[in-house]
Amino acid sequence: MGPRVALFATCINDTMQPSIPIATVKLLERLGCTVEFPPRQTCCGQIMTNTGYYKEALPTVRNYVRAFEGYDYIVGPSGSCVGSVREQHAMLAHWAGDTGLEAAATTVAGRTYELTEFLVDVLKVTDVGAYFPHRVTYHPTCHSVRITKVGDRPLQLLRAVHGIDLVELPKAEQCCGFGGTFSIKNPDVSVAMASDKARHVRSTDAEYLVAGDQACLMNIGGVLHRQRSGIKTIHIAEILASTEKEVTVA
Repeated sequence: MGPRVALFATCINDTMQPSIPIATVKLLERLGCTVEFPPRQTCCGQIMTNTGYYKEALPTVRNYVRAFEGYDYIVGPSGSCVGSVREQHAMLAHWAGDTGLEAAATTVAGRTYELTEFLVDVLKVTDVGAYFPHRVTYHPTCHSVRITKVGDRPLQLLRAVHGIDLVELPKAEQCCGFGGTFSIKNPDVSVAMASDKARHVRSTDAEYLVAGDQACLMNIGGVLHRQRSGIKTIHIAEILASTEKEVTVA
């Protein structure tokens, strides 16, 4: 029997693109994991924390600990949200002077993995049996690279996908301009950054733009859609869950 895994679906995936957590479960179960969904999970509190609302974010830390403390592995298809759990939860508890919560949050955060980390580092697999015969380019989202530090794990997994034509994205390291509330507070700058990113995506002639964070895909995808580029966005979990019998992606 494989490892018992708790799915950290994240609120944006659950609300805006539930096919992503569904694909994550399908993939993990195909690789032998027993996946459970703790029903009391909610938002990780990242947006409140990033905006300075520490007091309001603190209950999300307590809830996360209660929801996931009984699991050895917690897996989330979001570098941004996993990064928040690992880098912000214990910090918030420390700010509140709650040493017990700080210790618990540190322990649970240490068991929390971004999906590609879990596949490569824990399950020790890069070829997950995926089949996706399309031209694809990969955007490494800021939080996944700079906070969660997924490195080249997503690329290792994508390169092993059967049938894929993976092309390099020019200036891939540049931010797409979303940044949570940044896009609301600085809309003109955000739109300019997203437009730059979309221009680079279009230069690859890719059919799909793939990333590990749905918020960034929504941001870039909105520009691509308005430009009538014909390029679709897709989460890496959806590619990795795809098999030779299921090559059509909505």
